[in-house]
Amino acid sequence: MTKTLNFKNYLLLTKPGIIMGNCITAFGGFALASKGQMHFGKLFAMLFGLSFIIASGCVFNNYIDRKMDQKMIRTKNRALAKGIISIQNALIYGFCLAVFGAISLSLLTNMQTTLIAIFGLLFYVLIYSFAKYRTLHGTLIGSIAGAVPPLVGFSAAANRLDFSAFILFAVIALWQMPHFFAISIYRLKEYQNASIPVLPAVRGILNTKVQMLLYTLAFMFAVCLLFLQGYVGISFLIALMVLSSIWLGMGVRGFKAKNDSKWARQMFVFSLVIVMALSTLIPLSVS
Repeated sequence: MTKTLNFKNYLLLTKPGIIMGNCITAFGGFALASKGQMHFGKLFAMLFGLSFIIASGCVFNNYIDRKMDQKMIRTKNRALAKGIISIQNALIYGFCLAVFGAISLSLLTNMQTTLIAIFGLLFYVLIYSFAKYRTLHGTLIGSIAGAVPPLVGFSAAANRLDFSAFILFAVIALWQMPHFFAISIYRLKEYQNASIPVLPAVRGILNTKVQMLLYTLAFMFAVCLLFLQGYVGISFLIALMVLSSIWLGMGVRGFKAKNDSKWARQMFVFSLVIVMALSTLIPLSVS
């Protein structure tokens, strides 16, 4: 029983949900670079190595957040916050995950892909994980780290990066802003208790709603750019514009919402629908 619980605690330390989410966008990048000719061996090799890199980042992030996690209902039962796993073991675990992930990517994909993944890891751990406690722009900084997986996927498939890769990078970065602003609204009290300067806590919920609309519009423009540059087909554009318009409409209705927390949860859930659709429709629509 103890061994099972211990394994579960180490697994949860890697935040499997975040790994899955990032792998989905990495798949989108791989599909975009493949142009309809996907090499599934390379795809699974990339996802395998990248998963360990992301897991490493999550372990280190848990280490950095351990004291703040004790102040938030959602995170107070995490293994490091409760002291179930020692700091030393967590750091060794995170380091081993990073090394294994880097070796796997270098052997199974290419060195450029490995370096991009390592850059994302370092940016997430060394910059975002500390910046979010010091500036309300932590969400913007985090969106950069969160948009690296599509570049990893693209590089693994094409062994290069081109303009389409950076447009997709912008698409995912812009998508993350309303996505995480929604989280910061419906979990506002927790962030305030932990003294994390998220936008709604510093500038207010109304200001956050305005910015969510602006970033949604910017996201829609970036999606259109993928089509206008000839990287995806009309079916992709139509599907994403329909979904994005619904998301935008939900954002507009937020100004009349009687329950901001409930509205923000709806925005968050629908953002997941959009990123799933975006990543899965790319291989069906690449030009």
